[in-house]
Amino acid sequence: MSTVTSHAEEVHTHAHDHDHEHEHHELNFWTKYIFSTDHKTIAKQYLISGILWAFIGGSFSIIFRLQLGFPDMQLEWLRPILGGWIDEGGKLDKEFYLALVTMHGTIMVFFVLTAGLSGTFSNFLIPLQIGARDMASGFINMLSYWFFFLSSMIMFSSLFIETGPASGGWVIYPPLSALPQAMPGSGLGMTLWLTSMTFFIISSLMGGINYICTIINLRTRGMTFTKMPLTIWSFFFTAVLGLLSFPVLLSAALLLIFDRSFGTSFYLSEIYIQGQALPNVGGSAILYQHLFWFLGHPEVYIVLLPALGMTSEIIATNSRKPIFGYRAMIGSMMGITVLAFIVWAHHMFVTGMNPFLGSVFMFLTLIIAVPSAVKAFNYITTLWRGNLIFTPAMLFSIGLVSLFISGGVTGIILGNSALDINLHDTYFVVAHFHLVMGAASFFGLMAGVYHWFPKMFGRMMNKTLGYIHFWFTFVGVYLVFFPMHYIGIAGFPRRYYSFTAIGNDGASAFTNMNAFISIAAIITFSAQAIFAWNFFYSIFKGKRAPLNPWNSTTLEWTTPINPEHGNWPGEIPAVYRWPYDYSKPGSDADFIPQNVPFSATKSSNLPEENEDIAKEKDIDGLLGAQNESYNR
Repeated sequence: MSTVTSHAEEVHTHAHDHDHEHEHHELNFWTKYIFSTDHKTIAKQYLISGILWAFIGGSFSIIFRLQLGFPDMQLEWLRPILGGWIDEGGKLDKEFYLALVTMHGTIMVFFVLTAGLSGTFSNFLIPLQIGARDMASGFINMLSYWFFFLSSMIMFSSLFIETGPASGGWVIYPPLSALPQAMPGSGLGMTLWLTSMTFFIISSLMGGINYICTIINLRTRGMTFTKMPLTIWSFFFTAVLGLLSFPVLLSAALLLIFDRSFGTSFYLSEIYIQGQALPNVGGSAILYQHLFWFLGHPEVYIVLLPALGMTSEIIATNSRKPIFGYRAMIGSMMGITVLAFIVWAHHMFVTGMNPFLGSVFMFLTLIIAVPSAVKAFNYITTLWRGNLIFTPAMLFSIGLVSLFISGGVTGIILGNSALDINLHDTYFVVAHFHLVMGAASFFGLMAGVYHWFPKMFGRMMNKTLGYIHFWFTFVGVYLVFFPMHYIGIAGFPRRYYSFTAIGNDGASAFTNMNAFISIAAIITFSAQAIFAWNFFYSIFKGKRAPLNPWNSTTLEWTTPINPEHGNWPGEIPAVYRWPYDYSKPGSDADFIPQNVPFSATKSSNLPEENEDIAKEKDIDGLLGAQNESYNR
């Protein structure tokens, strides 16, 4: 009992310290909506920023898809938008094409799928689902968004400079990125790219530290680690991945800045420009690849794990079944987190790597398919014979599982070094990572928006428009990326501006397939306007949401419809059970929320759950100390 008392005193002190942070005072427009420290407002800022960037990054892909699908098309009609980047012949400028590819990849990977997905839902759901008033530090949380906003504005400004934005692909390999004189996109645009990414990494580190501290320290009474939703577990592992890998990208960027501006040779050696030898010796461009991909591969799971975590929640809720293999799902995420750090060199099989070392990375890469398969199997088993409710969020979650499986199979092919050497620089790779990373994570983002929109804004999105949006997007994604596997196997190279000079029958086949892909891409991108209209219209005019529209069991649905800063106006509810008590035999309802004690559900309790009834008094005592201190 002394342990319980000391723990209660600790909670009392902690809550008393936070009491000053949540004093009721009048908030003006700037402190409530702009420079807010409320995690829910910050989540909405991330979400709306991510949506805007998604349309910008997507529009870039449409422009270069026009070039690939219709290489002889006159693009003079784009001159009012692109200006000098349309050449005198009415065609897209060759160097600007590479800049578009660079900016599209950077925006979608970092600004949309990292900040827009993880930044939104980690901020929004962590305090609500673990029973916390807010993040561990509201001020640092606010700073994390504004560093991201500053980063995005610097990147956006690079679109308007005379020499154009950064070129060289989103991976920014030297020597193109290390030599300002190499090409127009290696100049000021590259400097702005590096500056932007520095601020972005600072933002990500601030957010990651906050997420980890909040999950470890601010869980409500009874919320043990084994009672946390899989969503929270996924955010936790994502934060760990970012915290350990993003500093490596920052070091790579700083060394690149030294090479560009201070005459060092970390990445440069024996370089000639227009026949003139540069003084740089002793560096290695391969070093940059090691540093970049040490972040680059964990980045795949930084954008994918939050989507998978939310999918776990949505599938269980809309199947009206407990998630299958809860502990196996946690173990698989832990395995993915560890393995993600030791497979980076499978991106570098073509760099002249020692074949033995290549076989080691190939073996580790194939092993990572095991925890991924566990997750896919558990999703399918949860769906099996469930009482399925096909909400738009559920459809996008099932779509994610489909993309995760189909894209993951091609990952096993590329994980084989002998096959990767032939396929590495082809559209087969483009198809693979767009399916398994880009589209799957995007589907997770959409599922999360449709599912938690009522809690975010107190209103419902239009379900019919959600169905139309899903089917256009799901079919469109497969029509865009599945054919890329075939042209990749046929040898179609990625990052090529034009392929019409090949002068054989293969060129004509590529033209026809690329035209098909481009038309599908335009239709799919246009369909996102349905979502944009549904989203922004529903914020103001949507049907008012009930308290718990999906009959979910997790804590966020116990808050008021429009929770104020602090989330719960009175006591924070205690947690007594795990988050997936759906369709439990003996229960009157098909769901039992986490805050319902076992003593209130004796007819549906398992033998071990009846034993937990004795522990409820301890949980209630600790909770009372916490809430009494907070409400003083």
